Amino acid sequence: QVQLVESGGGLVQAGGSLRLSCSASGRTFSGYAVGWFRQAPGKERDIVAAISWNGGRTYYTDSVKGRFTISRDNAASAVYLQMNSLKPEDTAVYYCAARRTDYSTNYYTSESRYDYWGQGTQVTVSS
Repeated sequence: QVQLVESGGGLVQAGGSLRLSCSASGRTFSGYAVGWFRQAPGKERDIVAAISWNGGRTYYTDSVKGRFTISRDNAASAVYLQMNSLKPEDTAVYYCAARRTDYSTNYYTSESRYDYWGQGTQVTVSS
């Protein structure tokens, strides 16, 4: 069983930066693909970024390309989402999710492909 905990959310002005962390407890993160999702009020939860188990492949939704960076440190059992040039439309609850991949190099963009979820962290960007 993998337990995920997100941290690093908060209130920031437009143009600012935040770094979200997703920490895994219970076992190593190695071998797990990880995704960051977000859900704004009244909207569905959508993929933001995803990373393969070894960090070799990454995915970003169009609206965050060039502003967000996903990375991971398997030794620390952590995945990060560096968010720069934040916009009010980035305001949402951000969730990390993990899926065991048995060391394939896939990443996943669909919620249904993930087995483990964190509780979410609020990101609020003021204009």
